[in-house]
Amino acid sequence: MKRFVQALEKLQITIGILFLSVFFLVILLQIMTRHLGISILWTEEVANYSFIWAIFMGAAVMVNRREHFNFDFIIRKLTGKKKVSLNVFNDLVLIAFNVCIFFLGLIVVKEFWNYTWATLPDMKMGYIWIAIPIMAGTMIIYSVSHLIHHIQSQKAKEVRG
Repeated sequence: MKRFVQALEKLQITIGILFLSVFFLVILLQIMTRHLGISILWTEEVANYSFIWAIFMGAAVMVNRREHFNFDFIIRKLTGKKKVSLNVFNDLVLIAFNVCIFFLGLIVVKEFWNYTWATLPDMKMGYIWIAIPIMAGTMIIYSVSHLIHHIQSQKAKEVRG
C-alpha cells in the first residue's frame, strides 16, 4: 500500500505542477496580449480552471503529508495511546468527510458534465468538476493508509511492551 500511495502522490504532484504551469503561462500570455492591445478571451477560463485543478491536487497531497486538516497543537502534546487515538479519530473524520465530498462530487460531475465553457464551447465543464471526486477519492486513500499505519504501529507497540 505504501508504494501505491507514494506513486499516487507523485502523480498528483505532477498533475498539480502541470496545471500550475498552465496557469502561469496563460496568465503571462494574457498580460502580454493585453499590453499589445489584443484580447484573447479564453485565457481567463483556462487560468481559472487550471488553478482549480492545481489546488485540488495539492490539497490531496497535503492530506497525505499530514500538513492539512490536522490538530497539530494537540497532537504534539499527546503521547502513547492518546496520540494514536486522536490520529485515528482525525483519519476517521477525514474519511467520512471525503466520502461525502466524493459522492456529492460525482453528482456535480453528472449534473454539469455537458455544460460548456463560455469561450471554448468544445470543452465540457465535466472535465473541471471531475477534480472534486478525484481529490476526495485520493484523500480517502491517503487517510485509510494513515489509519492502517496508526493501527499497525499501535499493535506493534502493544506486542513489544
